[in-house]
Amino acid sequence: MSAAPLLSRPSPSADLLFRDVHVLDPRTGFDGRHDVRVRAGELAELGAAGTLEAEDVEVVDAQGRYHLLPAFFDTHVHLRTPGQEHKEDLETGTRAAAAGGFAGVIAMPNTDPVVDSAALLGSVREVAAREARVPVGFLPAITVGSAGVQLTEMAEMRDGGALGFSDDGRPVSSAAVMRKALRYQRLCGGVLALHEEDVSLAGKGVMHEGAVSAALGLAGIPSVSESTMVARDAALAAYEHGRVHFQHLSVHESVEAVAAAKAQGVSVSAEVTPHHLLLCDEQVRGLDSSTKVNPPLATESDRQALIEGLRSGVIDCVATDHAPHAREEKEVPFEQAPMGTTGLETAFAVLYTELVLGGVLELSLLVERMTAGAGLFELPVHRIAAGEVANLVLMDLDARWTAGEHGWESRSANCAFAGRALRGRALLTVAAGAVAYRERSFSLVAV
Repeated sequence: MSAAPLLSRPSPSADLLFRDVHVLDPRTGFDGRHDVRVRAGELAELGAAGTLEAEDVEVVDAQGRYHLLPAFFDTHVHLRTPGQEHKEDLETGTRAAAAGGFAGVIAMPNTDPVVDSAALLGSVREVAAREARVPVGFLPAITVGSAGVQLTEMAEMRDGGALGFSDDGRPVSSAAVMRKALRYQRLCGGVLALHEEDVSLAGKGVMHEGAVSAALGLAGIPSVSESTMVARDAALAAYEHGRVHFQHLSVHESVEAVAAAKAQGVSVSAEVTPHHLLLCDEQVRGLDSSTKVNPPLATESDRQALIEGLRSGVIDCVATDHAPHAREEKEVPFEQAPMGTTGLETAFAVLYTELVLGGVLELSLLVERMTAGAGLFELPVHRIAAGEVANLVLMDLDARWTAGEHGWESRSANCAFAGRALRGRALLTVAAGAVAYRERSFSLVAV
């Protein structure tokens, strides 16, 4: 690529000393108390706890109470620029990301207008370079207008900084068009990130098809709407020797299809969201529109399959699918509400609270899966090691808080986990070597 893949606003490089902090990085093998020096935005030195001198910098004296983790990376967010800034924009969305411990995100193209040309891609990249608090990459559309008919100028957009391509929000319904996109991908590179949904099967469904939809009298979306498309595109990727990434898996049949493709050596990867890992269609009984998401929340057995898929590595990473909507858009009857929930500010805390403290996943595995997404898009994965650019989150794992009790950094409040009691909160996020977020009640010691 001729253009930088990720962009953020200019910010002063950080000079910090984390003293006696519990460093945890499953990739570099750190899991214990250390001192960590950040100089001019770079991880300059790691030493035994209490051994590094302050050198006239701000100091975090953790006294072993806090964890220092590699900052997270989200492969799937909606920042709503251009055209939908009443829901979110690049500044508010990346502020929410930093507050959740993320130091990089990838934005989807289903905006107004759809980002489907080099000119539009260049425009949103310029905004990111002025406003984004953490580095942002972009996936412009696979097809013009995400209509699934005519391919975009993928090579031109790839030269302009596209990390890959996606019609997220819509599937590429035509197998012939998908095959052509895979052929084009071989020439220009980049990942095809796919929203898998057979619209002829999904119809006008508003939730998962099953016992709960029947009890509520709501039109359902069958699980095969997703899984048959996953299987189709895995087969096409194998045939064309292409590279695809499956977005927001939601049902066990999809996990099985991805596992089968990987077993055959097909170049595929997959993500899962916190809300699909922790919620199921039973939560829709209250008709809270924040639980109306696409793909819909499925059954408890599907949820368990997703957790096992994440644990085993069939599912490669966690992605939030952060989808902000204005309050008036969600405060309507369930059937009329748009699909989507926010998630950047709660992702780590809800998964830590429910899955790690619940004894389901190890903390190190969760950290690995919340940072792995960068590598799927050929970007450096955040690591804690001397010489690396500082991408760090200081986490208080003992912090107790209620989601949304003091408002949100995001412009929108449609969070499926609002009101939930949580454990674990980001105190400080360093992104691309600069302090991107500092929790309001948390202060450093100047030395």
